[in-house]
Amino acid sequence: MNQNEFIKIINPFKDKVFRLAKRLLVSTEEAQDATQEIMVKLWTKNENLNTLNSVEAMAMTMTKNYCLDQLKSKRAGNMSIIHSNYIDNDASIQQKIEDKDSWTWVEKIMNQLPEQQKIIIQMRDIEQYEFEEIAKILGMNETAIRVALSRGRKIIREYVTKKHSYGIN
Repeated sequence: MNQNEFIKIINPFKDKVFRLAKRLLVSTEEAQDATQEIMVKLWTKNENLNTLNSVEAMAMTMTKNYCLDQLKSKRAGNMSIIHSNYIDNDASIQQKIEDKDSWTWVEKIMNQLPEQQKIIIQMRDIEQYEFEEIAKILGMNETAIRVALSRGRKIIREYVTKKHSYGIN
């Protein structure tokens, strides 16, 4: 496979790889490094890519494993959520401030979730993966994915509701 064919295969999901890495790692630089590492690993397997059913699923699995290995080795301590679609461009300044504040609280809450719930929420709610795809990537059954997603969302919802109801946390 030549470089142009390889690029055609990976381009549709390269940004998803980066966003998952960004979700799990502390910095943009580490997420970029992780993305580059995954792309290099895929390139070394490029002869087999045409025979694989889902290169994207394999890439996402590789990304998850690589990032979790980095976290285990204590190279990263915190994670940061970057997702630009949460603010309406036509919203008032006040609304934008409130949206940013809410997103900051969600980020803080997500930082406290177990790794598995963080990954599942990232893949389902932000990356818009189907349950079947998440199950393949994480090696779990769909029911377990749904349960973990529900529990993670419930925790986030409870904290945000409490914060908005009482004003302080």
